[in-house]
Amino acid sequence: MTSPPLRIVDSITELRPHDAGCVAISGSHGGISSAQYALAARPLIAVFNDAGIGKDRAGLAALPFLQGHGIAACAVRHDSARIGEARSTLDEGVIGHCNALAEALGASPGLACSVLVGRLTAQAAAEKSNAK
Repeated sequence: MTSPPLRIVDSITELRPHDAGCVAISGSHGGISSAQYALAARPLIAVFNDAGIGKDRAGLAALPFLQGHGIAACAVRHDSARIGEARSTLDEGVIGHCNALAEALGASPGLACSVLVGRLTAQAAAEKSNAK
């Protein structure tokens, strides 16, 4: 397995079908509208901002929705990264919530987003090395 491409997008709406299998780091909220864009692109994992979680946990609605469609998803805490700025999500974001598929990929609450990305890259490199 080659290292999954890294897509850093301020808005999840920037993903396209050719991004399938990527690690998508976004600045978008984790609401259901964002989930629908992620579903269309089918990344390996999508990272959102919890946007303060919101009424009825609306800022996290993407996580169970995407889980139900076989896509890993997590959200960084709104107080750790700027909403709408994917570079902040990657560089400063701390995961606050994840679905089971994201946990299976190594995501967990309290983990820095950058550490997760590093682990996914290292895991792909190790699998490639072991396949030789």
